[in-house]
Amino acid sequence: MPELPEVECGRRQAERALLGKHIERVATTADAIVFDGVTPRRFAAALRGRRVEAVGRRGKHLWFALDRRPWPTFHYGMTGSFQVYRDVAERPRFWKFELLATDGTRLAMPNARRLGRIRLREDPRHEPPISGLGFDTLDDLPGPAKFAELVRRRKAPIKAVLMDQSFAAGVGNWIADEVLFQAGVAPQRRAHELEPEEIRRIRTRLSAIVRKAVAVDADKEQFPKSWLFHRRWGKNADAVTSRGDRITHVTIGGRTTAWVPTIQH
Repeated sequence: MPELPEVECGRRQAERALLGKHIERVATTADAIVFDGVTPRRFAAALRGRRVEAVGRRGKHLWFALDRRPWPTFHYGMTGSFQVYRDVAERPRFWKFELLATDGTRLAMPNARRLGRIRLREDPRHEPPISGLGFDTLDDLPGPAKFAELVRRRKAPIKAVLMDQSFAAGVGNWIADEVLFQAGVAPQRRAHELEPEEIRRIRTRLSAIVRKAVAVDADKEQFPKSWLFHRRWGKNADAVTSRGDRITHVTIGGRTTAWVPTIQH
């Protein structure tokens, strides 16, 4: 599932493609699941002729700030993305909408598994679902004291806390596992029982991992080879880290969790 780095990559992609341009035409498909609370016809009418003034993001949610409200918001779900092209023959499979800008640029959102959502909002930041999100891990990570306070309020396992979008917007399964691996903290530990130094390490690694992933445009091949990311998948009983430590898989908060007992305590 796309996490914050992939969604930030999509935001930048849309910004490069559409910023300052007018939307000439909007094509949609009839999908009453992905279009949430708005018909495809209404969505198209709200965007047609409008100028894109900014592309915003909080956590895994995106929106286009237009020269007139309402504004469209997007959540990729498990298989969503933005695709930019010029020839209609390049339109991706499973597309849900396609925008045509006045300069001929096209942007579409494919969503094969239909777990993404497309909405219209008057003020996305202050309306659900975006208004219910916690701090954005890239753009407004709290300072050390505030971060520690937020962690100590929670009694759930720290892995579940990190993945709770009302706590940290944009953190998904692999980022949470990577943070705890690099911080040396076992994912089962209760958040309110963590030591101040452990919370400090979690915050430091959270910031560093997200920023590194964003800096390389979420290109997994450019992630450091020492990262757990490269070896955490598939519940492989023989999986080991780059240094040879055994990787164990458990379920926490309903999600498969990869961790290294010899390193994480």
